[in-house]
Formats: sequence, structure tokens, C-alpha cells
Amino acid sequence: MQKLADYIKQIEIKSLWSGHKHIIWTLQRGVNVLSGKNGAGKSTILNKLVSALRDMPASGEIKAATHLGVRIDFSPSDATGIRYDIIRSFDRQPVRDERITAAAGVPLITELDCQLYLVQRRYLDYQVNVGNRMIALLTGGAPDARERATEAANLKTRFQDIVDELFSETGKRIDRQSNELSFIQYDEPLSPYKLSSGEKQVLLILLTVLTEDRQPYVLFMDEPEASLHFEWQKRLIGIVHELNPNAQIILTTHSPALIMDGWEDSVTEVSDITV
Repeated sequence: MQKLADYIKQIEIKSLWSGHKHIIWTLQRGVNVLSGKNGAGKSTILNKLVSALRDMPASGEIKAATHLGVRIDFSPSDATGIRYDIIRSFDRQPVRDERITAAAGVPLITELDCQLYLVQRRYLDYQVNVGNRMIALLTGGAPDARERATEAANLKTRFQDIVDELFSETGKRIDRQSNELSFIQYDEPLSPYKLSSGEKQVLLILLTVLTEDRQPYVLFMDEPEASLHFEWQKRLIGIVHELNPNAQIILTTHSPALIMDGWEDSVTEVSDITV
């Protein structure tokens, strides 16, 4: 049985760009921001790491996982895998997916719409799981059952409050009477697929983090600032950390705004981890 880690302690990539670069990166438990010039290899490093995690065999026989030329040291050291999510910046090229075109009510959608559709399905599962857990807690007789059940309910409410606050300037708010994720704008219903690209991007990120349900996760984000307003960029890491304080954040960026809210010490330059 695979043992899941709490976070990644260190990665080593031995063959980046056909062996021309060797990467050793010691990671913080919380926030890790990878910076560098265009072409320095930020996204390549992230993609190699995610590919190694995705294709890693579930085996309890190794203390560190080495796969596809990537060595990953976990905490605890005998873990053989980890929960993770990946958020990428998306282009706006249209794609075709009948499931989502029907849900969106429009003939053309983007890759961002596809990802938003998938995370909404996950959001519905999350709500069912939280509801079942609350029932089990309240009927199980545990002394702290009500407190734990209230905490689970409060997380969803806090997510809704954050989204409403971010979208307030354009008159949008979440329809809290609907089990599906939908919006109201000036008393008119609004599909999430009709949000702006920046609104879709931040909604995708926050939905992903919410549905992690405060479990230990690694959240990879490749230039998440794409399409985001400057103020949203400044707040992004803090909001993610609030919704899931157990997430280890590993992201690449070109934007100074992302670290302006107290995350300057979390920045690592590609040149500093290249040996």
C-alpha cells in the first residue's frame, strides 16, 4: 500500500535539457517560488517534477522516489507518493468538448473552461463528502464532533465569501442556494463559463484548493498570475494558504506582485539551484 507524504523535502533532476543542467532544490514546507529569466527552465523543472510524480510506481520498497531522471525526497522519508494538484496558465485557443459546450451554452470553449468544468465535478463530490462527514461526526458521539463539523462547513462558507469579495466590483456573487456552482450578477443568473478569463483563472485555483479539504497536498502553479488583476496577484498565495494551510505551494512566476504580501523569502532563482 502506498504511503502518502506530507510534503516534498528536496528534488534532484539529473538530466535537464539532455544533461546540460543538474538541478538540486531544497524545498520549504510552505511556499516555494521559482523565478528566473525567460528560457531559464522554470516551467521545464515544474513539468519534469509533475511528470515524475504522475508516472511514479506505487512501491513501498524505496525511501526516496527516483523516476524519469528525477529524485524526490519526501517527508516522512519512507513515503512513496504524495497528493498533488497542478494549475497552469492557459491559452485561449478554442477546443471542442460536448459535455462542456452543453453546460456552458456556447459553441466554443477554451482549455480553461475544460479545467473549470472538471473541478466543478470535483466540487460536487467535495460537498457530498463533507455532508457525509458532518452526519457521521454528529451521530458518532465524539466530544468534539460539533466543533469539527462546524469547521468543515465554515471552510466552504469562507471560500464563498472570498470569491464574492474578489468579484464584488463587477456585481457578481455566488448563488448560495444552488448546489451547482453558479453566479448572480445584478440579480441575473450567470454561468461560470461566462466569467472573464481572470475570474475563471482565480476561481479554478480556489476551487482546486477548497476541494483538497485541508489535507496535505502539493499545489503546483505555473505562472498563475496570467490574466489576474494586480491586487489579486498580491493576495493569491495568502488566500491559498488560508483555504489549505497544509498545502505545500510550488510555483513559477514572472510577477513581483505574487510575493509582495510577505513571501519574498520564499523565492529561489533557477541559477541558485543549478549545479
